[in-house]
Amino acid sequence: MSDDLSPAQLAAAVDESRQRLSDFVLRCTDEQWQSAPVDGDPRPVAVITDHVAHAYEYLAGWVAEVLASESPEVNSELVDALNAEHAANAASFTPAHVTGHLKTSGDALTDLIKNLEPAQLDLGDGRVRRLAIIADRHADAHRDEIEAALG
Repeated sequence: MSDDLSPAQLAAAVDESRQRLSDFVLRCTDEQWQSAPVDGDPRPVAVITDHVAHAYEYLAGWVAEVLASESPEVNSELVDALNAEHAANAASFTPAHVTGHLKTSGDALTDLIKNLEPAQLDLGDGRVRRLAIIADRHADAHRDEIEAALG
């Protein structure tokens, strides 16, 4: 993804990757949904896919903090803790729940992004843009790894 995309283009990219993940969720069999096919990741498909929706929530929060001239501390330990907390509560999610969560959390994030002024993408030394790019790549990265693992 290029650094020269507008807020509307970034929001559209997040929407498109989210839709690809939602479409994948709806194609999963019950067996696939409950399986943990990704090497090194004990989470079932249900948890991994809902994790993306959950990540949209904290990404939107971090964007909002940067927009408010705050400097949220984002590091791998924090992300790992958020992911572990999510995984502990997400094992029984259904495809309908996950697609609904992807819709609501993704809509909130893309609305935030598409309503930015272009210069706001560069706030926090470009953090707003980087968080939007992460949101776009996140859904596709997990979908790709799950599809590859499932064959």
